[in-house]
Amino acid sequence: MNRPAVHAASGHRLGAADPRQDGPPDLRLVGPALAAWGAAALALSAPGVWAVVGVALCVAGGAVLLTPLGRTPAPAVARWRGNRAACAAVLLCAAAGAASAALHGADLRRGPLPGLAGQYARVSVEATVTSDPRLTRVRVRGPRAAPASVVLDADVTRVTSSDGAVTSVRTPVLVVVSPGAHGDAWQRLLPSTRLNLSGRLAPPHREGEPFAAVLRIGAGPPGVTGQPSALQRTAGELRAGLRTATEGLPPDARALLPGLVVGDTSRIPPDLHDAFRSTDLSHLLAVSGSNLTIVLLLLIGPPGIALRAERGGLAPRLGIPLRVTALLGGALTLAFVVVCRPDPSVLRAAACGLITLLAIGTGRRRSLLPALAAAVLLLVLYDPWLARSYGFLLSVLATGALLTVAPRWSAALRRRRVPPRIAEALAATAAAQAVCAPVVAVFAARVSLVAVPCNLLAELAVAPATVLGFAALAMAPVAMPVAALLAECAGWPAGWIASVARAGAALPGAEAGWPGGWRGGLLLAAVTGLAVAAARRVRHRSWLAGGCAVLLLLAVVRPPPLTRLVTGWPPPGWVFAMCDVGQGDATVLAAGGGTAVVVDAGPEPGPVDRCLRELGVSRVPLVVLTHFHADHVAGLPGVLRGRAVGAIQTTSLQDPPDQAAFVRRTAAAAGVPVIHAGAGERRRIGPLDWRVLWPAATPGPVPGPVPGPAPGPAPGPGPGPGLEGPNDASVTLLVRVGSGVTLLLLGDLEPPAQQGLLRAHPDLPPVDVLKVAHHGSAHQDPYLLSRARPRLALVSAGRDNSYGHPSPRTVAALRAGGAVVLSTDRHGAIAVTGRGQELRAVAKTPPVTA
Repeated sequence: MNRPAVHAASGHRLGAADPRQDGPPDLRLVGPALAAWGAAALALSAPGVWAVVGVALCVAGGAVLLTPLGRTPAPAVARWRGNRAACAAVLLCAAAGAASAALHGADLRRGPLPGLAGQYARVSVEATVTSDPRLTRVRVRGPRAAPASVVLDADVTRVTSSDGAVTSVRTPVLVVVSPGAHGDAWQRLLPSTRLNLSGRLAPPHREGEPFAAVLRIGAGPPGVTGQPSALQRTAGELRAGLRTATEGLPPDARALLPGLVVGDTSRIPPDLHDAFRSTDLSHLLAVSGSNLTIVLLLLIGPPGIALRAERGGLAPRLGIPLRVTALLGGALTLAFVVVCRPDPSVLRAAACGLITLLAIGTGRRRSLLPALAAAVLLLVLYDPWLARSYGFLLSVLATGALLTVAPRWSAALRRRRVPPRIAEALAATAAAQAVCAPVVAVFAARVSLVAVPCNLLAELAVAPATVLGFAALAMAPVAMPVAALLAECAGWPAGWIASVARAGAALPGAEAGWPGGWRGGLLLAAVTGLAVAAARRVRHRSWLAGGCAVLLLLAVVRPPPLTRLVTGWPPPGWVFAMCDVGQGDATVLAAGGGTAVVVDAGPEPGPVDRCLRELGVSRVPLVVLTHFHADHVAGLPGVLRGRAVGAIQTTSLQDPPDQAAFVRRTAAAAGVPVIHAGAGERRRIGPLDWRVLWPAATPGPVPGPVPGPAPGPAPGPGPGPGLEGPNDASVTLLVRVGSGVTLLLLGDLEPPAQQGLLRAHPDLPPVDVLKVAHHGSAHQDPYLLSRARPRLALVSAGRDNSYGHPSPRTVAALRAGGAVVLSTDRHGAIAVTGRGQELRAVAKTPPVTA
């Protein structure tokens, strides 16, 4: 090595402190680690015989390669021996990975639980909790929202079947607790707690799951038979202390800080979680290796200088010897794993940290790339299920990119006169995003266009939030007021991170759809590789780089005039739009100047929010919720997000009660009054003029006072008996637009209510546009369809929905009456524009003329 050249290139006035540190990366452990990883992933689901054969072949091949060739080999033979040894290491590590995976996979097939799960049998079991409980997300399934359940992992040690047979086992299961009044008690359970459980078994949802069965139990309290270990109790108390210390923080900081520090995401609301997902900031909630790195840097300084006399960190300032520092770092790493829970990213970071600390303590210099490979090898052998974990894959890829790709990109940026710190941060973020985005596309079918800038902005606050958060965690058991003060200081950077996520996710082009599955991932990897190669070839053409940056900015911001010019959506002069929200309803009536009346909100906040942004709607004087089924109201937070909303109008029938309560809570949190619709009520906003046709009588009592103005005129005569629940209580509107277009919005009216509507309004005129009732189901009154005689019939239905909507019979009846029928499951979002003979429906497919 030319030492003077290395000294001169260092840029330091004293030259490089250790010029021998530069050199090619040590890749000797990479091959064995990858072999063990791949073999474990394959062997987990392979039949036992094939796994045994594979292990035997790998061991035999390794033994053959290690057979001596002679006593005094020539140089060529020595090189051949080295290559043989490397190949033997790969085969033997593959054998070890496959053997470990086969043994773990056999645990799932051993004992009576798999057979009982196939029979959906009821059992009583004794089990030990092996994970922290977690809540599932509320999911909308048709008219109802499935409430969140508590989910936890456990090892069953004893099972009693319905026939009284008792068997001692050790089988992993997934426990799903139905929602109920004792949910908090389940969520407070700690790993190592012993339980008595009774419920019904079911097979895993997919092959390759790390448990033998799913045990679904009722909503009663947990039957605790043994308390958790002292170590788990201490960790639980520390996490609870951090939650207590953050009680006085603003909502976003209170929810986010425990997630940043220890991965406690129980307080994070769905909208903030979605914002982190859209901006690819979710890794901050998974307690990645960056958390441990920040903590270790305080103790030992950068690992690269840990052996020098001028090493950094607190240890040399406190006079702690090098080997004692390594031991303290090891203890700190183990405590970090216990407190933050052994998730894949935590285990990977801890293994890397321990191997690096071992190298420091023994005085053997090692780079971090062999440490990463050794960590992967050891962790896959210890827990082969990590070989199939997307989280583990993303963690390893991101770390590998930081160690290999990021330094090269950083050097290239510095050669282009980018300041060193900015170059390092930009290179690290871009490298991690480049290698992780294809994997994200595999299971998420999307690409975030704002990930790099959002990660750069969030990274400014990660270190102070983490350090102050860990300080609050440590002080909580000792002095809660001090912990609260530290948490308040940490709340500022945590709030900044949440603001970055929300602002990035609110941009119209924050994420773009991409083909899912491994084909989509490979396609994105190829595109990324081509983009990097092209960037290297045109590196001296700054105008081209600037042009690409401007195009990306336009794709993210999506100015409405430019978007309309490029995509044709929304069409100019649109008067009515049906959003594509899946199996649900969300429609929009244009009132001019970015103002619109929204009728229903769909099953999820994201799609309706995105639709309104594309339509340029920033002010909503009125939201009409036709009835309280979840596929019409669960997306209400998306309508309220970032918009001025005047009032929310609903039907009087508060059924289902839980969804009606959800609407009241959401409206109260946003400070928006709730009013009731009454038959005969007329309203006018800008060019819109409408009349409430139905329900013709108040179908049921209103629980408690409702804020806002009076609901309007007294109800008209009732339709008599025949209302069959919330669908028949749907608010029905007859709308006239200033341009002369008339629309009939039927909500989810069933035939009895449709007949009542005709009796109450025998003078119902023909209309230009019909929003077909109940997603185009087969339950339609033919007389109402013939009376309305729409020119355009629009149906909101989800793709591949299980209800068969829209019904072919309904579509045929509408077409027989002269209507052009469009549905969101085939055409996406639909807008109505024009009037008279020029009336047409424009979808995100070519327009259809009436």
